[in-house]
Amino acid sequence: MELGVVGLPNVGKSTLFNAITKVGAEVANYPFCTIEPNVGVVAVPDERLDVLGKMYNTKKITPAVLKFVDIAGLVKGASRGEGLGNKFLGAIRECDAIVHVVRCFDDSNITHVNGTIDPIADIETINTELALADLESIKTKLEKTEKMVKQGNKDLAIELDLLKRMSDVLNEGKPARLVIKNEDEQKIANGYFLLTTKPVIYACNVSEKDLATPEDELKYVNLVKKFAKQENSKVLVVCAKIEQELSELEDDEKQMFLEDLGLSKSGLEKVIQIGYETLGQISYLTAGEKEVRAWTIVKGTKAPGAAGKIHTDFEKGFIKADVVSYANLVEYGGYNQAKEAGKVRSEGKDYVVQDGDVILFKFNV
Repeated sequence: MELGVVGLPNVGKSTLFNAITKVGAEVANYPFCTIEPNVGVVAVPDERLDVLGKMYNTKKITPAVLKFVDIAGLVKGASRGEGLGNKFLGAIRECDAIVHVVRCFDDSNITHVNGTIDPIADIETINTELALADLESIKTKLEKTEKMVKQGNKDLAIELDLLKRMSDVLNEGKPARLVIKNEDEQKIANGYFLLTTKPVIYACNVSEKDLATPEDELKYVNLVKKFAKQENSKVLVVCAKIEQELSELEDDEKQMFLEDLGLSKSGLEKVIQIGYETLGQISYLTAGEKEVRAWTIVKGTKAPGAAGKIHTDFEKGFIKADVVSYANLVEYGGYNQAKEAGKVRSEGKDYVVQDGDVILFKFNV
């Protein structure tokens, strides 16, 4: 799973990126400080792996990973090459979803590229640039498809209708995902690799003081939530400064620090949780003495497809999957005990893998 982190200059985007990935992208109080897309790969926290590691006395624990791409602060005119322009819009195209960092704090010491704090205006600036880039991207496709339908190719009528609706909404500076009606249209849209068909998670960057304030009392956050609701996007509240401090602490200190702040999760954990929910992803587990590992799949994936995540041969030669839930495995204290209790099931090709399934695949090639 790959998340692109975007936002206007000086909204705290690179500070947040640094904190959650510890990559160390340069942070400075001026636009275009980020001049290359910075990439960070982080382990997905999963306490189940440690439990299984002890149970199996494993030699290696391999968590699922999440890839973050920090993209330079976009500005008005980016779609025409202003600022760092299309180079960075291209980097977003590779991502599965976008984390849009929005400034929701007042601080006279940190300049705002537009001179005033207005989270909705900031969001609309970014959305407009992405929409304009997408409009240019589908222009030729729309013209070609329209011509083919006029020549009698009725099979493309549905695609043409979608392209026209996308063009209309993009002309208004709004995201193309707003007009996608169903899974069939989503599949068609995926083939265009547009920026505005990707799901968006709005990350409200608040001050340290505001982090302890109930969210419904934060005016900027409420504005973003209201906006996000209109396009069915998710919102999370973080404080980039706090995340930066957390990134410098050991795990036990980190937990104490969170508790002192009255928080149950770090910003990274919030991003991961909402990222998984937004993209409909879950993790299944494999366990043994050699390795305990988490594998990320799309919710609804059947057993052969899940096996293919490990190796394509596993999917091609799939025979069956021996499955036990993580909860049952822990409850009975081990695989053999769970099997004796009838909790290990033999599942075939139609089995839909569930989050937390511990699976042993049987295959033949």
